[in-house]
Amino acid sequence: MSRYRTLFLFLLLAAVWGSAFMAIKAGLGTPTGPGGFFETPVLFAAVRYDLAGVLMLAYAVIVVDDPIPRGRDEWATVAVGAVLLIAAYHVFLFVGETDPAVTSAAAAVIISLSPALTTGFARAFLPSESLTAVGVAGLGVGLAGVVVLTDPDPGNLLAGGVVAKFLVFLAAASFALGSVLTRRIDAGMPIESMEAWSMLGGALLMHGVAYGSGERLAEVVWTTDALLALGYLSVVSSALGFLVYFDLLDRLGPVEINLVSYVAPGFAALAGWLFLAETPTPATGLGFLFVFAGFLLLKRDAVRTELARFRGEPA
Repeated sequence: MSRYRTLFLFLLLAAVWGSAFMAIKAGLGTPTGPGGFFETPVLFAAVRYDLAGVLMLAYAVIVVDDPIPRGRDEWATVAVGAVLLIAAYHVFLFVGETDPAVTSAAAAVIISLSPALTTGFARAFLPSESLTAVGVAGLGVGLAGVVVLTDPDPGNLLAGGVVAKFLVFLAAASFALGSVLTRRIDAGMPIESMEAWSMLGGALLMHGVAYGSGERLAEVVWTTDALLALGYLSVVSSALGFLVYFDLLDRLGPVEINLVSYVAPGFAALAGWLFLAETPTPATGLGFLFVFAGFLLLKRDAVRTELARFRGEPA
């Protein structure tokens, strides 16, 4: 029964996080649509984490003895989380998704490169971790997948959403770098508290970016789609999603939980097709295969160990 529960939670998390890309597109709206956050994408991300941060902090108060960060290392962890894991990641992602060429599935595939990029950054910032020749090849294969998915036109590199897809790539790189730096600091802070304070700090930073770029809440036309998307992203994708993530992290460990990134694009494509009439292109599927192959090369030893453990064999 426990194995079925774990599988259910794994698929639930993949569905919740995969469909989040569709919810972002729906909440942003279009240049010619009746409303949404198309003109204020950074503000959209900020308001999302105002709500999600408050919910996560309330949860941290319940489950953590002392939810307030203490000491330089814990505050440094929160700062890295706020700047990279929340603010930079979501600014790049939300602005990138304003381009119609960046479908829900395409964004999810590019973000799925994050575990591979994490391994690459770990080599630079964590001396105990290094990349073999096969690992370097795996990182290269993953990056090639993003190039395939982007499908740049050499005659016009600004066409076809290339810049927007590069912004989504920067989102994946920001999240990967933030993950490595929080591991380097290793403050031993409860992850619930770290996520809550990072969300609130990241929301504050995004409000600053939004204000500096001229985005104002008065510009938002509160359509039903915008409200539903905001609620879904704040409550379901963020608050509920991270609760499921914490549970699975304890059950599966960091290697298996990374596989959520490779199941999520399927749910992103399905949600985009059902709700936004998006049709994934062959480049999206081929790019995903490259990214996943790169992950398998980078994590081949860990994957082999996890498979042996799953089959009950000696590692």
